[in-house]
Amino acid sequence: MATGNSASRSTKLGPEERAAALERLKGKELDILVVGGGIVGTGAALDAVTRGLSVGILEARDWASGTSSRSSKLVHGGIRYLEQADFRLVREALTERGLLLQRIAPHLVKPVRFLYPLRKRVTERFYVGAGMLLYDLFSYTGGRGPGVPHHRHLSKRQVKGLLPSLNTDTIVGGITYYDGQVDDALYVASLVRTASFYGAHAASRVRVEGFIKVGERVVGVHAHDLQTGERFEVRARQVVNATGVWTDDTQRMVGERGTFKVRASKGIHLVVPRDRFQSAMGLLLRTEKSVLFVIPWGRHWLIGTTDTDWHLDKAHPAATAADIDYLLEHVNAVLRVPLTREDVEGVYAGLRPLLAGESESTSKLSREHLVGHSVPGLVVIAGGKWTTYRVMAKDAIDAAVDAFDERVPASTTADIPLLGAEGYQAAWNKRGRIARAFGLHTVRIEHLLNRYGTLTDELLDLIRTTPSLADPLPGADDYIEAEVVYAASHLGALHLEDVLARRTRISIEAWDRGVSAAPVAARLMAGVLGWDEAREEREVGHYLKRVAAELASQQQPDDESADRVRLEAPDIVATK
Repeated sequence: MATGNSASRSTKLGPEERAAALERLKGKELDILVVGGGIVGTGAALDAVTRGLSVGILEARDWASGTSSRSSKLVHGGIRYLEQADFRLVREALTERGLLLQRIAPHLVKPVRFLYPLRKRVTERFYVGAGMLLYDLFSYTGGRGPGVPHHRHLSKRQVKGLLPSLNTDTIVGGITYYDGQVDDALYVASLVRTASFYGAHAASRVRVEGFIKVGERVVGVHAHDLQTGERFEVRARQVVNATGVWTDDTQRMVGERGTFKVRASKGIHLVVPRDRFQSAMGLLLRTEKSVLFVIPWGRHWLIGTTDTDWHLDKAHPAATAADIDYLLEHVNAVLRVPLTREDVEGVYAGLRPLLAGESESTSKLSREHLVGHSVPGLVVIAGGKWTTYRVMAKDAIDAAVDAFDERVPASTTADIPLLGAEGYQAAWNKRGRIARAFGLHTVRIEHLLNRYGTLTDELLDLIRTTPSLADPLPGADDYIEAEVVYAASHLGALHLEDVLARRTRISIEAWDRGVSAAPVAARLMAGVLGWDEAREEREVGHYLKRVAAELASQQQPDDESADRVRLEAPDIVATK
């Protein structure tokens, strides 16, 4: 086993760190190689490296570019799993929620309040209230407090006061409860950056194109650097396949049938401005198929989600006109003034990796995870939910190190905060002083602290050197220019899309989907990544095609049409 050299530790995950990681990956045999840079893969890399193992992680596209950037942005126990009597999953998820809120990432994971509207006076209030009480009780079983307030019962009058825009004609009252909220893609970037800080060798835009086998044993992978075109091998004692909805595809490269199958379920979300309806909290609504969330998201609402089978392109799931109309119809059933298509600022679609075989309906498929070790040298982790990523990562690495002759320490990630978390509360308490020192509005400092924690100092250093970096981006004034520079220099962004779609959420939050911000952001990235003018134009052109294809796909009536239109904008290919 080997650890990263503490003398060369860096909080950066930039182009130089990527190049250094690739050189190390081509060198000595690793203890663990993780394939897949979503929430589970990056979690597994951190779990392994903090046990003292030598670790590499490869991602074919950008960090969190698949499912992990397209979730409901919730860290939650899963209220609906109580009804399915899946108490173990709920308890596990609530324990993790408490850890994320209070220890691992208090700067990124925040409490969010929801209302469950009641339509029957006695029976429903008793039934749902009992479930909420159980939810609260489970949240204490992880050895620490829940990190959020308890549920509360509300009268019809109280609901009207707190949610003036709600149509209360059929409502007799409500129950409020809390869960957690997170910017899922930024969390993953912070997670892989933390793994890199502890010594993991991390590289995105490197595609695994096959496995190296000695006899029946997997001993490494054939890798293709999509930035340079270089092909090389990476050797490892154990490889962890954490590729989510691509699990079956990755397993086929080994030439073996997987021990379980993963089925993709498409869920879409709408983004609408916060001022379109008045409410002091989010909503949890029942539908005929599942549940619908209306989630506060800064100056916006997120409305989701759908739950339908998806058999088409996994990299770019597309929302259809029918998907959008479905969500609008269901949320309008409880609003006094209905929303229209013109109110929708953004739309995004993601795929849930569900373990197949238990039900024909995707909404009833298991969210629990499984770990398989059917081929020597290869561990497969699949299923699960975003909230329980740390447990999934731990289980995957436990399975991998079980094959080692020597004893490997147990997982320590329950006690390891992400970079930026330590000292966050102290920094938050002096946010007014920080704002005055830099001549910025306190709200701007709060925005930075809630994205980067104590590492906000690094962005303020950029502004101190170049004051113009405090300027907001065109058409997306929640974000400043320094955040674009920082995304490229510290957060592993290699393309314009990485910044506008994942390091920030401009692609879904801005009315123009980031079109006006794109040229400015490309110019800022060029200074970090060494792009010439032609490369800048190519990045902007690619992003504009992506936006146009997404907008066009959202006018289509069905999945097949939407998929075809979305794929008219191909992935960008980097060449030096």
